[in-house]
Amino acid sequence: MKVMEISYPTPLSTLSDIENDNIDVSIKLEDGTNITVVVSTPQNLIQQMNNENVNFISASQPDIIVRSLTYENIQQAIEDYANGDAFWLKLLYVASIEKKVVDMSRINLFLEEMNRLNNELLE
Repeated sequence: MKVMEISYPTPLSTLSDIENDNIDVSIKLEDGTNITVVVSTPQNLIQQMNNENVNFISASQPDIIVRSLTYENIQQAIEDYANGDAFWLKLLYVASIEKKVVDMSRINLFLEEMNRLNNELLE
């Protein structure tokens, strides 16, 4: 899906370290959908783990990860997430607003079916 517009509520120019930060990014898609995502750097994720004294990132809305927070990197990542029907962009956004949008019972049924098929292959 085509990305029509990418905007930044906080200008990139205000960031002190483009390799260690995160930023909200607003996206408008060709179907009229407006999405907001968080774009982070790997170093920022490491800093978050250090600040919280943990060895992992807690389960939460996933960020889009880029090497550094530049217009080019962010645009490339967002366009990649928008490929096809923008499934990943839309899923990240709606799941961040309301987890109930994802039907866990259907996911569990699908996983049960996958396990059944895998067991059949192993027999």
